[in-house]
Amino acid sequence: MAARTGTACAVQLEAVTRTYGEVTALKEVSWAFPRGGFTAVMGPSGSGKSTFLHCASGLDRPTSGTVRIGGVDLGALREAKRTRLRRERIGFVFQAFNLIPTMSVADNITLPLRLAGREADPARLAGIVRRVGLSDRAAHRPSELSGGQQQRAAIARALITEPEVVFADEPTGALDPRTAREVLRLLREAVDAAGQTVVLVTHDPVAASWADSVVFLSGGRIVDELASPTAAEVSRRWESL
Repeated sequence: MAARTGTACAVQLEAVTRTYGEVTALKEVSWAFPRGGFTAVMGPSGSGKSTFLHCASGLDRPTSGTVRIGGVDLGALREAKRTRLRRERIGFVFQAFNLIPTMSVADNITLPLRLAGREADPARLAGIVRRVGLSDRAAHRPSELSGGQQQRAAIARALITEPEVVFADEPTGALDPRTAREVLRLLREAVDAAGQTVVLVTHDPVAASWADSVVFLSGGRIVDELASPTAAEVSRRWESL
């Protein structure tokens, strides 16, 4: 498929290929994610979703092609600068919450700031904690939280640095439907209220229906896009891959 072009892109991939030995996980993928948009990425097992996310977010280097975050060519950066860019301009939410068990919720949330040598603004921290519904849990440790509460803490951690883009990899995969809706509402709110960009990798048509558009991967290539999706439309397209 042809990619969007333009200057209002949070993330842009140009002819990105990623191979592992004799296996080609991504094949000449070109795509751009608009600023302030919510995009879901779907595809069957082995379609290249995880590789796509890792390359787009700078967690992995493509074998060939270019990835830009906010216009910055990641391939032109040395590893230390790539790490700093990820820390300062990208937020991550994973299915495994990746919270530090010995730290409080508040300390987990502010960890990216401390790693960047920045002080957490108390008012901003309080606002983020309130947004994710954890004001009465800020001093608790992760083991004292439910799965949904832990994922909300992980979302707060991703948002605390006010990143340009948040990459969410199956963030609702381990949650019950009601809790999953709460998590998706927070991601939707980050787009609608804060103007942030969210890229959601998911296998769930209901989760994908919260996005502005759904991009479908198959065989390491982008094969389709569905705008203003419904869960039923996503399911039908998914079944045809």
